[in-house]
Amino acid sequence: MPGGRLTQQERQQIAVGLADGLAYAEIARRLDRPTSTITREVTRNGGPTGYRADLAHRATERRAHRRRQTAPGGAQAPAQPYGRDAEAVRDYQETLTTVFMTSGLPKMMARVLGCLYTTDTGSLTASELAQRLQVSPASISKAITFLVNLELVRRERDERRRERYVVDDDLWYQSTIRSVQDNVQFVETARQGVAVLGSGTPAANRLENAARFLDFVSEGLIRAAEQAREILYTRTETASDGTAEPSSDHG
Repeated sequence: MPGGRLTQQERQQIAVGLADGLAYAEIARRLDRPTSTITREVTRNGGPTGYRADLAHRATERRAHRRRQTAPGGAQAPAQPYGRDAEAVRDYQETLTTVFMTSGLPKMMARVLGCLYTTDTGSLTASELAQRLQVSPASISKAITFLVNLELVRRERDERRRERYVVDDDLWYQSTIRSVQDNVQFVETARQGVAVLGSGTPAANRLENAARFLDFVSEGLIRAAEQAREILYTRTETASDGTAEPSSDHG
């Protein structure tokens, strides 16, 4: 049943697969499950070296029990627009959170980002985030500061002067440029090291090779980001005569 929840037997097969050194994709293929399901399951339950089937199964049951307890209040499963299945949306949000965690984000930051990306408005206040994620305002504040510094989220004021936290299309461009800036800083520092360690020495060569690699990659990233921003964010508007004409809108 690829669409159902993992059984205890499947979790035991995951543990065996991890012990045998199998990749997540291979474990997923053997279980006829999406790779993302295996990735999320392992990430949430100790990682590839700490995964235990019985502990993972009990943890899942505890989470399900907590959801049933909080469901009457509606905090964990708010009414969904467009006829969406609330439980399916919640499960997808957890999957997206796991992907963010796998890419390197701490758990709370990943949860906040996953929550924002699964809202139609793309923006929530701190109190709305705290309510949806059932965490303290202090946890939200810390996560938002982290995400804003990485330029994965931006702050803005709404008409009621409340601070809202926003994700939109342009943030991926800004995040890419930020990554390039970090690369440039490393390149400059690496080349300082070449001078200190002596040009031509093994250590200096290592740093110089890293600098050259990142120089090349950074140039490509900037070109790709500019091109993607121009192409992907160009929207088609209908002209007054009924024909369609492209117009670029980066806002």
